[in-house]
Amino acid sequence: MGKWMLLIQGQIYHLDIPLNILQQHSKIDQILIHQQIELLEVITGFETNNKYEIKNSFGQRIYFAAEDTDFCTRNCCGASRPFTIRILDNMGQEVITLERPLRCGSCCCPCCLQEIEIQAPPGVPVGYVNQTWHPCLPKFTIQNERREDVLKITGPCLVCSCCADVDFEIKSLDEENVVGKISKQWTGLVREAFTDTDNFGIQFPLDLDVKMKAVMLGACFLIDFMFFEKSGNNE
Repeated sequence: MGKWMLLIQGQIYHLDIPLNILQQHSKIDQILIHQQIELLEVITGFETNNKYEIKNSFGQRIYFAAEDTDFCTRNCCGASRPFTIRILDNMGQEVITLERPLRCGSCCCPCCLQEIEIQAPPGVPVGYVNQTWHPCLPKFTIQNERREDVLKITGPCLVCSCCADVDFEIKSLDEENVVGKISKQWTGLVREAFTDTDNFGIQFPLDLDVKMKAVMLGACFLIDFMFFEKSGNNE
C-alpha cells in the first residue's frame, strides 16, 4: 500500500490505501484557475513569476500555484521558457509539481514539440501532456505515467480571446467524443490589453481517473503559456 493523492470535494488527501478503492468518492468535475495580477510586472514590464489561485466550482480556493523560475529565464525566453510550477494545498504543502522543459516554439517544426510532466506527489510522475504536430490546429495528447495515450485535446484554428471565451476540447482517443474542455475565459478589454493575467476553467467527467484530473491542470498551464502568456518586454 502506498501513498496516493485523491481529489475529493476540492481537496487533496494523503491516503494509505489503494487509489482505485476510493475513486468513486471523487466529486470534482470542474476547476477554476485565476492568475493574480503582478503590479511590479505591470509597472516595469519585466516578467515576474506567475501566481495562481485554483478554486472549485463554488469559488473556494483549494490550491495555490506558483511559478519557480529565475529572472533571466523569464525575461530572455519569455512565454517559451522552461518552468517549474509548484501547487500547494491550503496548508502550504506542495502536492503537485509541473515541469516544462525547453522546447521548440515554432509550430512549423515537428520535432522537439512542447510537453509538460505532472508529478503528484512531487517526484512521482502521474502523467504527461505532449503537443501533437498539426499544420492548423493546436493539438495535444494526454498520457498516463507509463506514457500510454489516454485522451486528446484540440483547440480552435484561431486562438484569439477577443470578447469571447476560447475552448480547447478534451476528446476521447478516437476524437469522436468530447468529454470536457479547457476554457480561456474573457476577462474584459482593459485586463486583456494591459496585463497577461488569465482566467481558465477546466471541465471533465466526474469519473475521470483522479491522476488524469491532475494532468488536466498541467495541460491548462501549458496552454496558457503557449497561447496566452505575453512577455512583458514585448508588450
